[in-house]
Amino acid sequence: MSATDDLIERLVVGLTPVPQSTVRNRLGLGVGIGLAVSATAMVVTMGLRPDLTSAITTTSFWIKFAFTGLLASAGAVAVERLAHPDGSAGSAGIVSGAVIVAMISLAVGQLLASAPADYRGLIMGSTSSSCPWLIMLLAVPVLTLGLWTMRAMAPTRLTRAGGAVGLLAGAASAFVYAFSCDESALPFVALWYGLGIAATTFVGAVLGRSALRW
Repeated sequence: MSATDDLIERLVVGLTPVPQSTVRNRLGLGVGIGLAVSATAMVVTMGLRPDLTSAITTTSFWIKFAFTGLLASAGAVAVERLAHPDGSAGSAGIVSGAVIVAMISLAVGQLLASAPADYRGLIMGSTSSSCPWLIMLLAVPVLTLGLWTMRAMAPTRLTRAGGAVGLLAGAASAFVYAFSCDESALPFVALWYGLGIAATTFVGAVLGRSALRW
């Protein structure tokens, strides 16, 4: 046995396999704490929408939560898989794309079923100038703790891993923000919620290149 082989043997003595659930549990804890901070910040600073009781009886209300919730779930799957060396998140990307296409289709359908005079209201609402920024702001705790937790893992595709954390953070914060935002028009949600999520995903991808470097 060569000196190198002997060194390797001594280094691996006593090592035990890490349970597969370890990565999921650590990421879940980090992201969960960040999400709790975001939800608390939303309730304290913005409060719940005043018409929440009546809003939950509308289809558009649930579509908004399905859109953000499914994207957050896809982001969570991508984060877990990309936390491993050479991890791939192809299926999560397909799901995300399908959700986005479905949301755009529903938004276009609502526009086509509406009078042209209503287009501006359906697209711009009354909070378009603040919506994406508030989503990004609420995403900061989840993005920060998500990247910090991911750094302790073994990602090798740093940009993709950071983007996955950004997608999870942006979609999760949009889900939280939806409890305060009273905009339910599907074109508005598709455009402005989508912009906030996309921007957070981009920020995560950029930060991942440096924050996740070994």
